[in-house]
Amino acid sequence: MKSFDLKELPSKEAHGHLLAAVGPRPIAFASTVDQDGNPNLSPFSFFNVFGSNPPILVFSPSRRVRDNTTKDTLHNAQATKEVVINVVNYDIVQQMSLASTEYATGVDEFKKAGLTAIESDIVKPLRVKESPVQFECKVNEIISLGENGGAGNMIICEVLRMHVDESVLNEAGLTDSTKLDLVARMGANWYCRANHESMFEVEKPLATLGIGVDQIPDRIRKSIFLDGNDLGKLGNVERLPNDAELEEFAKGSRIRGIFEESDNGMEARELLHQYAKELLNTNEVSEAWKALLCDKLNRV
Repeated sequence: MKSFDLKELPSKEAHGHLLAAVGPRPIAFASTVDQDGNPNLSPFSFFNVFGSNPPILVFSPSRRVRDNTTKDTLHNAQATKEVVINVVNYDIVQQMSLASTEYATGVDEFKKAGLTAIESDIVKPLRVKESPVQFECKVNEIISLGENGGAGNMIICEVLRMHVDESVLNEAGLTDSTKLDLVARMGANWYCRANHESMFEVEKPLATLGIGVDQIPDRIRKSIFLDGNDLGKLGNVERLPNDAELEEFAKGSRIRGIFEESDNGMEARELLHQYAKELLNTNEVSEAWKALLCDKLNRV
């Protein structure tokens, strides 16, 4: 691997490495007003949620790399202590990008981007009507992380009110990630889209404690057919199938076929591992374990 001391690289180069490697980054489409009530709208990809009680969002309008100047969003947040953070979905990604243009102070990015400004309930900054989720926030604290170009300014926001479009709620009334169609920043001009086709589920570790990868028998853990994700799934089980369960599973046509068609034990084991891989791809972890352990039976 090539190693870097980022402090020794030109700021622009270090910035490029970081933004390409750390992603996807959610986007805070931040709306603020200045002391005279003039609106400002700008996106920031140094952003995330940092707690739920109290509900805290943090984003960072960094100092510009090219000339070390600071942004209107930062000045407005310092002056008014209020901000609205709107999420960005695929439907508004191009308008969001347009709003990132370095317009002069006082220019209304809502109008430039063709987005609809609507009143907030509690704070003065406006909301983006087209955004499916909007957070009205007060600014609790702003932390400067440096004085050079590229240095961050962490704006710690407490959510006072959250607005969610009813079309992205599930049957239980909760915000549904699969319906939001959010976009996120990568490096350079690249974005990614978190729609239902690109999302996948990972089962949380068992509260009763999974056995862990270290407890997987070597003949399975070192299988050429299984990768790290497969091993992670196999390690997230509370116990292994017992002999009675294996005997019952081995009565199935797929296992009987493997035993009947194999010329030797090693070939059968490889076929069992390939079958287990198929089962793991469909998250049938218990069945995959049975397939893998069938080589314990006196058939191979």
